[in-house]
Amino acid sequence: MTTTSTGATGTRTLRVGTRASRLATTQSQHVADLVTERLGLPTELVEVTTEGDVNRAPLATIGGAGVFVGALRAALLEGRVDVAVHSLKDLPTAPEPGVALAAVPPREDARDAVVARDGLTLGELPAGSRVGTGSPRRAAQLGALGLGLEVVAIRGNVDTRLGKVTSGELDAVVLARAGLARIGRADEVTEVLDPLQMLPAPGQGALAVECRADDVHEGEHLSALLASLQDPVARATVDAERAVLAALEAGCSAPVGALADVVEGEDGEELYLRAVALSGDGAVEIRRSAVGDPADAAGLGRRLADEMLADGAAELMQDHVSPDNGEQRA
Repeated sequence: MTTTSTGATGTRTLRVGTRASRLATTQSQHVADLVTERLGLPTELVEVTTEGDVNRAPLATIGGAGVFVGALRAALLEGRVDVAVHSLKDLPTAPEPGVALAAVPPREDARDAVVARDGLTLGELPAGSRVGTGSPRRAAQLGALGLGLEVVAIRGNVDTRLGKVTSGELDAVVLARAGLARIGRADEVTEVLDPLQMLPAPGQGALAVECRADDVHEGEHLSALLASLQDPVARATVDAERAVLAALEAGCSAPVGALADVVEGEDGEELYLRAVALSGDGAVEIRRSAVGDPADAAGLGRRLADEMLADGAAELMQDHVSPDNGEQRA
């Protein structure tokens, strides 16, 4: 059992680890508020600096997988924080010894969004317009649309990226709509992209709540307590999407998109899963979909990935494998 601090009245205060960005602290405060509301426990945010925050090189060149996650997990395992909150798309697909993924709270809109000058959509931007993204997945799918846009690689937080449009440096940027909504800037979106145009990153729009697997609070495992924050639909959809990513052995620089939805079928609820793997320039893509039981979300994802591998996805992945097998960050 891990020794932890307590509040002035003896009630344990859960230390919630977070990155320092505006988006990260907003997401972490949301989880902290849920913990207080549902578990009756006081919380405090503890900022943790990750490699991805200080190293401005392209994610693929600094290891990609886990660059936003590793420091938070280290703080968790060292007892400096009790809970870690991540954008779920940042989590490596391989489990981390000693760490439990305790909950996936209700998911925000998973789609990608465009913020462009003059209120334009992608289709309205003139050929040659400069569109910024830090995601190989988005870059490949922008290329596949055949709009003649110049894709510019960018890094930085949401405010920094949006500033490149207002300053005129770029004509548009593509970001996760969820992040814009969480920091109150969704009204700047000029187009929300249909998944038929661009499939989001596996897990996009969802949060991951992690804790130490052996942490106990008042005789009960903390992971079991935090499970009250979980949304079953969100967990099923991200489990299916992440299973695709894991089975493809796709690393941070692999252009892979996936999106699952729980829909009403003839015999009750079904899980509808779509996925795409692309070449870096978007010239080649393998796109498949499948329907299955939400209770077998991971199995559905693995089977869909097997179909994609049989159709040649392995060759597309060959140039994009990351040794620690993590998510692409978008």
